Amino acid sequence: MKKLFVLSIALLLFAESSDAFSFNWKKNKKQDIDKPPVEAPQPVEYDNKGSGYVGDLPDVTKGFKSSEPNVSKPLYEDSKKFNSSDEIKPVPRDNPAFVNIMLKTDKTSAYLNDINELLPQMENILACIENGYDVQKFNAKVYFFTQSMKYLEEKYADKPELNFESFKKLQTLSTHSQSVATLRSEAEKYRPYLAYTGAGYLYNDNVINEQLDFLKTEIEDTIAVVKEAR
Repeated sequence: MKKLFVLSIALLLFAESSDAFSFNWKKNKKQDIDKPPVEAPQPVEYDNKGSGYVGDLPDVTKGFKSSEPNVSKPLYEDSKKFNSSDEIKPVPRDNPAFVNIMLKTDKTSAYLNDINELLPQMENILACIENGYDVQKFNAKVYFFTQSMKYLEEKYADKPELNFESFKKLQTLSTHSQSVATLRSEAEKYRPYLAYTGAGYLYNDNVINEQLDFLKTEIEDTIAVVKEAR
């Protein structure tokens, strides 16, 4: 009896809950039907004109400041009386244009510098002949000159300067100077033992003086040629 009573109560509760669920479902369904239908979003067309980016670009000029043109200052101080003959004009030594144009640098070729250095050497040999210096002093001057020429011959061995008239004159003078220096040395060494005839005639004072005169004339001619080449 008791079980039957409990079963009746359960059935009653299930029936009420079913009616309530059915009522709520119908109510919600009716509300959904009464609502107006929601329209779907329409597609928006963009004309990007062939560009790969759509939208506004950021303004990147805000962080920049226009540069002001630099005003160059003169490299020299103005003179109040520049046009006055009594006023010393300022010299712009820091201006490259003044240094390169007004203060011209030496543009002499290396070859001319080399042969110009030989002028004092030739003049020293000439002074030895004119003043009658002894064999030792004469040979020392000749040796210094011939060694300088030997250096220049090696320096310009494969260069066109080797065919210059001035260079050929210097080569000939170097050879002639060396031969006269050798003659004077041998005369000092062998003349006491040889007569002035035969082989000893070569070391005669007259022969040596004649060779010195020839050498003197050749030195003067070579000096003139070298000075003309400058």
